[in-house]
Amino acid sequence: MNLIKPEFLNIGDTIGILAPSGAVENKENVFRAKTFFENKGYKVVLSENIFDKHRYLAGTDNNKLQELHKFFKNPEIKAIVCVRGGYGAIRLIRDIDYELIKNNPKIFCGYSDITALSLMMLKKSNLMTFSGPVANSDFGAEEICDFTINSFFRAVEGKQPDFDVEYSGKDVNGILWGGNLATIVSLCGQDFIPEKDFIFFTEDLNEPAYKIDKMMTQLFNINQFREHVKAIVLGDFLDIDNKNWLDEIFDEISNKYNVPIAKGLKATHSKEKVTIPIGINAILTKNKINTL
Repeated sequence: MNLIKPEFLNIGDTIGILAPSGAVENKENVFRAKTFFENKGYKVVLSENIFDKHRYLAGTDNNKLQELHKFFKNPEIKAIVCVRGGYGAIRLIRDIDYELIKNNPKIFCGYSDITALSLMMLKKSNLMTFSGPVANSDFGAEEICDFTINSFFRAVEGKQPDFDVEYSGKDVNGILWGGNLATIVSLCGQDFIPEKDFIFFTEDLNEPAYKIDKMMTQLFNINQFREHVKAIVLGDFLDIDNKNWLDEIFDEISNKYNVPIAKGLKATHSKEKVTIPIGINAILTKNKINTL
């Protein structure tokens, strides 16, 4: 894989806010996000479907796909920030023009359901994407989290991001790869797993321990995943039914597959989150992930 890194974001550039997944429930959050970026010195474009609703989706698949392609085609747009996750991304992945994305690389950021698009773009277009904040709940929040904002701009402005974790094992090398666990598992059946060694980071929300067990088992049942995963870095698993069971599950995985586990990465559905370049080379070392 010849990783394509998008150009860094500069003051005066245009940011596109895209709605490829769930429907927006609070328009004010979107307008606050737009104002936030404009106050920082950026121009902002909203996708035409930004407030569309088709059941629980941000409009029809065709409209969402057209807007995604239009944003990548537009040479003025330097970064795409997704408005929210929810559900809907996997409905698009078979129809995306990945060659178009490969030929028009730019910053693409989001988390939760957006993980599906990020991982498929990396796999099919070789584009380094970003697991990070969204417009609706982060940039458009009534109380913006400085930690989250600083991490985002550090990543997209080209300042080498490093991440604090709880880890005392041996050094591990690989690309950073992962995101929301349930969304990643929804890609099973697609060609989405890297063909090189990776450090797998993951998080989730409102999933009971047995489902996390099932999802991790499903991934480790895939030969390519099992072959290339060299470490697991845990973000937040919020609102889980039994934290002790979660610890036991990952201890069992670590022992069974001889894969070290790190904890404490601020990959999360909560307010304080890091922005992680997906596909970048990294080293997991004592209490730190250093990107290269």
